[in-house]
Amino acid sequence: MNTRPLGNTGLAVPILSFGASSLGQEFRAITLDEALGSVQAALDCGMSLIDTSPFYGRGMSEVLLGIALKNIPRDRYLLCTKLGRYSLEHFDFSAKRVAESVDVSLHRLGTDHLDIILCHDIEFVPMQQIVDETLPALRKIQQAGKVRCIGFSGYPQKIFRFICGQADVDCVLNYNQYTLQNTRFADETIPMLKAEGIGVMNAGPFSARLLTDAPLPAWLKEPEEVKAAARQAAELCRVRGSSIAKLALQFAIANPDIATTVAGSANPQNVRAWAKWAAEPLDTELLRDVQAIFAPVKNIGHAEGLPENNA
Repeated sequence: MNTRPLGNTGLAVPILSFGASSLGQEFRAITLDEALGSVQAALDCGMSLIDTSPFYGRGMSEVLLGIALKNIPRDRYLLCTKLGRYSLEHFDFSAKRVAESVDVSLHRLGTDHLDIILCHDIEFVPMQQIVDETLPALRKIQQAGKVRCIGFSGYPQKIFRFICGQADVDCVLNYNQYTLQNTRFADETIPMLKAEGIGVMNAGPFSARLLTDAPLPAWLKEPEEVKAAARQAAELCRVRGSSIAKLALQFAIANPDIATTVAGSANPQNVRAWAKWAAEPLDTELLRDVQAIFAPVKNIGHAEGLPENNA
């Protein structure tokens, strides 16, 4: 797996990373063999950066990762976890909880340090607290040697301007906004991050199953016209002997300004397929035709979090 530098952090990260949200049974019930097998498949394929959170399965993802990684040398992988979001409605970005959360994650994951820690989904809270309290608390933990890099994650583009305009961070993670249908992250935000030397991480190349052949879940928030375009694009890819998921993944990892793209599954076969696709050339003609289908709905998304954080 090819690697890229993560901003000025000194970390070299694989262009495709493993997202462990599925290990928390966020999308379906899974078996222990699936959980352990998917982590092993990711490592075997060079997806050596693993992304998780205490929110995923309310701790289950971190626990299962700790089991899966128990006998694997620590220098074979990088760990990214998060803090601040602990359930659908429970957020706590206080300095006290920051310290507690880091220690709990270290215990669950069976390690003495985290490579990356991110404030999770900050758009759901008044963001000034992140600047004034959460990030300074994380810097102290970083100075103590428990974490190597700190940052934040979320969906709206406003959060990146707000935080990076007031505070220094090492890296950030955006999701579902650098895809075949939505490139707002690159259009609006990545140039600023790149200029500041901030590491750029992207998650959700499949946009919550929108860009796959799987049935669209009822909870998918995108407007109907976006879903209709995605179905049309998926059919075109099938007719051309490919798949929209393959094109979506290859498109995401092709951007040299994005250090890594995070994709997750508890199915080892999916993980191996993604690594195979990552090594294959992008079909530029198919990409052009799919982008033409998405042109009328390009960059149409939805709101997440507090209204004031989406302006």
